[in-house]
Amino acid sequence: MPEWNRFPLLVRLFVISVALNYPWEMGQAFLYLGMDYSAATWWHCFVASLGDGVLVGLIYLSGRMVTGGSDWFIRPGRKAYAIMGASGLLIAVGVEWVAVHRLARWTYTEAMPLIPVLDIGWVPVLQMLILPALVFSVLAKSARTSAE
Repeated sequence: MPEWNRFPLLVRLFVISVALNYPWEMGQAFLYLGMDYSAATWWHCFVASLGDGVLVGLIYLSGRMVTGGSDWFIRPGRKAYAIMGASGLLIAVGVEWVAVHRLARWTYTEAMPLIPVLDIGWVPVLQMLILPALVFSVLAKSARTSAE
């Protein structure tokens, strides 16, 4: 583990985030039109997980701005989880709404549960509410392990 911890924190955060978001992207692919689990879908989901890594980085930066510390996620309490939840929700809703309603980047199948009024998918919003906490937990564990 010591070699892993020589990488800058944001690099580790990005790698963990991509690794955890990619299976989620693949799992929700059937909820989007045109996703047929071909090689193109696998690639598309990989690229989407790279974007998710950037979004989780924004959540990290939000936490750093609010708390004033770079290690705000190491032993998270209510404040850290509130930061993760609030920033994840705002980012997910914003990205999804713009991508669907303004840029027409993707379209849902009938299977996608929609958030009323906003008319965006629940599943991608839940992704940014659930996975960042897991990402930060894995990152915190690796940081604590290196400190011991």
